[in-house]
Amino acid sequence: MAGALHSIEYKILIDALVTARNERGVTQATLATALGRPPSFVAKVELRERRLDVLEFCAWAEALSIDPLDHLRKYASLPLTKMPR
Repeated sequence: MAGALHSIEYKILIDALVTARNERGVTQATLATALGRPPSFVAKVELRERRLDVLEFCAWAEALSIDPLDHLRKYASLPLTKMPR
């Protein structure tokens, strides 16, 4: 799926994760440690240079004490662009 890293929907989802991290006072380094990943992993995701898969998203949400389903429901209700068939 070309351009998925740059879709408005993905930007909104990642921006919401960044906001949640900041609201909780969690640094990128602290989140990276909780995920067992290097800080560059968190930075690249937040800069939308690397896409999260669903399992990584769930681990990220859990590390921030976010219910992943609630988070997805909130942002999945946004209108999505039509995907080419």
